[in-house]
Amino acid sequence: MNKSVDAAVLHGTCLCGAVVYEVADAFAYAMNCHCSKCRRVTGAAFKPIGGIESGKFRVVKGEDNLLAFGGENYDLHCRTCGSPLYSVVRGGNYVHVLLGTLLEAPSLRPTEHIYVGSKASWFEITDDLPQRQELE
Repeated sequence: MNKSVDAAVLHGTCLCGAVVYEVADAFAYAMNCHCSKCRRVTGAAFKPIGGIESGKFRVVKGEDNLLAFGGENYDLHCRTCGSPLYSVVRGGNYVHVLLGTLLEAPSLRPTEHIYVGSKASWFEITDDLPQRQELE
């Protein structure tokens, strides 16, 4: 995933700083995913993600410190601190950046909640964003 980034650049990192990435501030979409897998990977009620073409994302430090989990779509974590950082999806053509790992605010904020049909029963969505039962 070491490709150039052309637009305004955002920076992200894991908790310990062993992995650092750059991503164009040009997310194609952003959403809050409530599926059980995303909840388990984050330990939170949902996973806020920004989707971007893989060529607009690159790891600039610590690529050898990444640990991958999953199959065709997989999550990348810091091997040292365990922080989830991003997922590779859609045949490797897109990256889902965990918005909480960004050091700067992205231009595009989440525009919807997805997989609310399996959201945590103890969590109440209180904003006015559209809610999808799944990802149609």
